[in-house]
Amino acid sequence: LLGTLFAATSAFAADAVDGSWKLNVAMSKFSGTAPKSATRVYTETADGTTLEQKTVGADGKEMSMHVTLKYDGKDHPVTGNPDADTVEAKALDAHTSHFTMKRDGKVVGTVHRVVSADGKTLTVNNKGTHADGKAYDDTLVFDRQ
Repeated sequence: LLGTLFAATSAFAADAVDGSWKLNVAMSKFSGTAPKSATRVYTETADGTTLEQKTVGADGKEMSMHVTLKYDGKDHPVTGNPDADTVEAKALDAHTSHFTMKRDGKVVGTVHRVVSADGKTLTVNNKGTHADGKAYDDTLVFDRQ
């Protein structure tokens, strides 16, 4: 799930992803164990789009992840993610973004994020390899709060 990161589309005026989102576990698909819950908050700042993610695993353990992105094709640091230490972001259009996750400069996964046309649903497709070597292919569905 932690490889399921990201992020936003600040290349456009008002970012469709800005705001608070709650994971709809029942609508999501996981290649491993599903978390109990997850929330994401996207905020536009002078430095780019900030994502704060909080996840409660199936074991009840809480995890937090933070990243501030610019859609400039450069790597940006990620904290709190054991699978990746940087992410490169590209805005494809006002509702769609693509991310390349890296660890120690090596690509370890991709994230494709789409905000629905009505702005109520966020779908995040994550594919890659966790730090422990296990592959993942997850689809996370979030509801706007």
